[in-house]
Amino acid sequence: MKRGRINLLLTIFLILLLTMAACDIATDTIPPKDYHSELVVHFIDVGQGDSTLVQLPNGEVALIDGGARNAKDKVVEYIKGLGIEEIDYIIATHPHEDHIGGLPHVIRNFIIHKIYMPNRTANTLVFEELLLEIEKKNLKIDIVKAEDYIIDEEGFKVYFLAPNRDDYSQTNDFSIVTKIDYLKNSLIIAGDAEESSEIDMVNSNLDLRADLLRVGHHGGRSSSTEGFLNKVNPKYSIISVGRDNNYGHPHEETLERLSKVGTEILRTDQVGDIVFVSDGQKWRYESKITAGSIEEATYIGNKNTKVFHSRGCNSLPDKENQIYFKTILEAEKNGYRPHKNCVK
Repeated sequence: MKRGRINLLLTIFLILLLTMAACDIATDTIPPKDYHSELVVHFIDVGQGDSTLVQLPNGEVALIDGGARNAKDKVVEYIKGLGIEEIDYIIATHPHEDHIGGLPHVIRNFIIHKIYMPNRTANTLVFEELLLEIEKKNLKIDIVKAEDYIIDEEGFKVYFLAPNRDDYSQTNDFSIVTKIDYLKNSLIIAGDAEESSEIDMVNSNLDLRADLLRVGHHGGRSSSTEGFLNKVNPKYSIISVGRDNNYGHPHEETLERLSKVGTEILRTDQVGDIVFVSDGQKWRYESKITAGSIEEATYIGNKNTKVFHSRGCNSLPDKENQIYFKTILEAEKNGYRPHKNCVK
């Protein structure tokens, strides 16, 4: 009788352990209740500027910057092309024209719910135009500082890593830096934050680790410092930059620092619009490749030279000369040879 009770207690204990383990596994792998299954991030090719559209896993939409004024139609058409009519959050990282120039047109064309900006103004016509459109829609501006949250839920967070101070000397360092965590995946949108802001982020108590980094200041040498990159340690780094721009972006020093941390670099001037999708467990890259190409290219060939490159190579051909391959074997079968530096 005594042995029977002991066996029964052991059985109950084992059942409880297995139940608890199952709960732990479920919590780790299943998206939180009421969330959509995917987080979709669109790095829109706006030339020399920035605009990132994020479709959040709870069904909401965030737009971080709207490119320059000359990109306003591209941004609006891109968003409308996804069937989006309302934008829950607009984040204007800082008041430079290549980030906010397209936002007045966006505000005119969509239902907007909330707008976030740093504590920094500009005496420019485009900034005045933005404030006027905000006023016309009777919207309120929320001033952002580091550690403010938009969403703070288990397994899903949208919050800010910067700005950490109100006394920076450079407008770029007032840039809002946004982080999104979704289960096991995370990304950082760095605005134009430069060295002073990056040092403050590194010295903060915030978690800077992220799989995906939208590189600060279009790959300029004064951003993406070694200490910051080591903390973030991104698997993918996206540079939003215009082809043949007057600033020399991205700078070679920045590309070298990015390569040093082993990240894969993708540039809008080379591959156009860039889309990443996360199910909370892993990211997948979905480039907007032209008809007749492979849906997810691993290698990019040059139609003129018959040389193929890795997708993150710094020597990719112009878009009109690109052809896409999924494997080395496929590229070689089509008469292409590997680039001596980027394909090993």
